[in-house]
Amino acid sequence: MAGLHSSIRPSPSSSLSSSSSSSQAFTSRLLLLLTVLPLTLAVFAFVLQWRGGLNDPINRWAPDQRGFPGMESSESLSRTSHSSSSDCSDPLGRRNSPSFPYYRDWKFDYASDLKPKRLRIGIWYLVCDCTDCMICITTSTSAGLEQTLPWIYYHKVIGVSTFLLFVEGKAASANVSKVLESIPGVKVIYRTRELEEQQARSRIWNETWLASFFYKPCNYELFVKQSLNMEMAIVMAREARMDWIFHLDTDELIHPAGTREYSLRQLLSDVPGDVDMVTFPNYESSVERDDIKEPFSEVSMFKKNYDHLPKDVYFGNYKEATRGNPNYFLTYGNGKSAARIQDHLRPNGAHRWHNYMKTPKEIKLEEAAVLHYTYPKFSDLTSRRDRCGCKPTKDDVKRCFMLEFDRAAFIIASTATEEEMLRWYRERIVWTDKELNMKLMRKGILTRIYAPTVIIQGLRESGVFLSAIESAEQASLSKDKFLSSVESSNLTRTTTSGGSFSSRKIGKIDSQSTVRRVLEFTDDSTHPLAVPPLSPPALKDFQAKHLKFDIFHVTGEVEGEKQVLASVSRQGSVRFHGVLPDHLPKRWCTFQV
Repeated sequence: MAGLHSSIRPSPSSSLSSSSSSSQAFTSRLLLLLTVLPLTLAVFAFVLQWRGGLNDPINRWAPDQRGFPGMESSESLSRTSHSSSSDCSDPLGRRNSPSFPYYRDWKFDYASDLKPKRLRIGIWYLVCDCTDCMICITTSTSAGLEQTLPWIYYHKVIGVSTFLLFVEGKAASANVSKVLESIPGVKVIYRTRELEEQQARSRIWNETWLASFFYKPCNYELFVKQSLNMEMAIVMAREARMDWIFHLDTDELIHPAGTREYSLRQLLSDVPGDVDMVTFPNYESSVERDDIKEPFSEVSMFKKNYDHLPKDVYFGNYKEATRGNPNYFLTYGNGKSAARIQDHLRPNGAHRWHNYMKTPKEIKLEEAAVLHYTYPKFSDLTSRRDRCGCKPTKDDVKRCFMLEFDRAAFIIASTATEEEMLRWYRERIVWTDKELNMKLMRKGILTRIYAPTVIIQGLRESGVFLSAIESAEQASLSKDKFLSSVESSNLTRTTTSGGSFSSRKIGKIDSQSTVRRVLEFTDDSTHPLAVPPLSPPALKDFQAKHLKFDIFHVTGEVEGEKQVLASVSRQGSVRFHGVLPDHLPKRWCTFQV
């Protein structure tokens, strides 16, 4: 039996050989699997690519979307030739693609309706789903191309598709207007006698909510013009099938903070469907030099709005942030609003919208803002003075300007020498104290915003603005025909202006029906009064409402020194701070709330 068991038991050498052979077999199978699997996946991917079942994202985003030689089908060739010949192939309106000094290329993807969906700036991607919302901006402007072109193209980049420009002054001149009219998505409306007669018959003119601004010069006149233009813009926006309308001045830029792609379309697409109006608090530019030439490209420091600051930070640093000016902001502080296009929509002044049939549901954004470039150039002092014929007296400027700083700036610009104006400009507008700037920056009152500067500087360096001007020239008539058309246009406008009138006189047309409608105002209390430009809350407003807070302090004089003596709650309980000497009776203290 022992011999039998010993014969059956494997020898150590045989067991070692069998284990080594099994490990070699496993290794060979593993190497075969690692070789076959990548080849199989590569063949599978090649088949899908060859059959068109897979879109390679690298090829889709490549600067030059060309296939390999011999792979172009007749359909792709026809589609390529059609897109290259289309005038809509570039939403920025450029007919040629210049070489850019800093950006490799601009690429736009188009849907079947030729609306831009995806914009590539260098290595950045601005993705806009055009089917979500279409945005329209309307403005009333007299600015030149140096301001309007960056303004238009910046908002094109962030997702605005349509611009309704009500122009006059320099903006209505032949050289400027022909460029504006050549830009895709821009509609230019001139202030003519026909337009003013039409607006004199509008519903707004015959209602009371705007009546307190009628027949007044300067800012009041502009406010009425803006409201009447906004009423017409609503109709135009509906005809163009817009979803949202925004009223903006050409010294303001929308800052869609809080969105991943810096996209206004994405921001408004995420707004709940039951919301009618979205308010953007405004930030005010804080220029650091007195020689600014291009504010959109040179200004990056802004003062935050009251709504985007903790109240203790706002009021605790109010005096330092104001720097001796009448208010926290130089001009308005109540922001601007975007309205959803719907039935019965109407403007409620230049800053808000309303609805004739309901109270609009409004939300206020916590991150996005309107960047207001306020007096960014020294020449803005004299330009505003030249547009207004009021007397530089404290009483008369109240008739012309709504805000205190505008009144003070007009008086200085009208009475001081250029040297005195420059000194006043540096003291009141230019932020030259770097220590104060850093302190307010740490507090969160001042902030740096670079996105508009980068975008507009990129547009300028890429030649977009120059290309727009050159395209307008190429699309114009021959030199003789162009001059003759300009001459006839000027004659027409001269005749028009001779019989025209300013908007402060709208309603004084020799028409009994118009006069009768003006006299037959009906006081409908359901229509709120127009919202004018308003200053942010002042420190005195905070002090006047101080008793509404849960706790306020009681101060008093202790042996000739003013100290905080106690804290008084809203319910009336008093907590002394232990600053009174024990030997001093409390009745000796004079308390002041």
